[in-house]
Amino acid sequence: MSKELLIVFVKNSVLGKVKTRLAKDIGNDAAFEVYKMLVSKTEQATNQIAIDKHIYFSDTNEKTGWHHDFKTIQQGHDLGERMKNAFKDGFEKGYQNIVLIGSDLPDISEELINKSFEVLKTSDTVFGPAEDGGYYLVGMKQLHENLFKNMPWSTSRVFEETMNVLESQSISVGLLETLNDIDTLEDLKNSSIYKIYLHDKIHNGNNRIFTK
Repeated sequence: MSKELLIVFVKNSVLGKVKTRLAKDIGNDAAFEVYKMLVSKTEQATNQIAIDKHIYFSDTNEKTGWHHDFKTIQQGHDLGERMKNAFKDGFEKGYQNIVLIGSDLPDISEELINKSFEVLKTSDTVFGPAEDGGYYLVGMKQLHENLFKNMPWSTSRVFEETMNVLESQSISVGLLETLNDIDTLEDLKNSSIYKIYLHDKIHNGNNRIFTK
């Protein structure tokens, strides 16, 4: 077993239950395709990383993808509790440096994930801020439960409030570059996968959703 662990949070790919905010603009089918593309990109970015990986699905354990990695199901009533429990489980299993990412970041890369573990060599925690005020990556060398309690999840204040907790408890933090995750049509249009998706839609004779 390696001392480092990468945790990946993945929502089960169910039509109508993923990227619901995006679906309001482009429809459930298109949002479903976008999410599958993001999950595939996340898997590609993690495939060659030579550390242990634990894949946490939202509801059920899927057989597809991450064929050689440990798979389980997220436990908790909200995002904070689910992340806390995943970190807790990892530390209890003996891992010393743990990084957690989601699966809706178009610019996730092997290099970025490796960089997060490098940052943990000199900082207690590492975060990847998202442009919407949240964060796309969190890593730590020991469990800091207060980072996951009473946070305004799914708002633009999550990252700011998290930084306040870190400062109040004198926990050092290293920051990665700020990136854009995809929740809305505007996010999609500003993303690196937009041109790919637009090309597919034009090729299939349907680019209506991108004219809004």
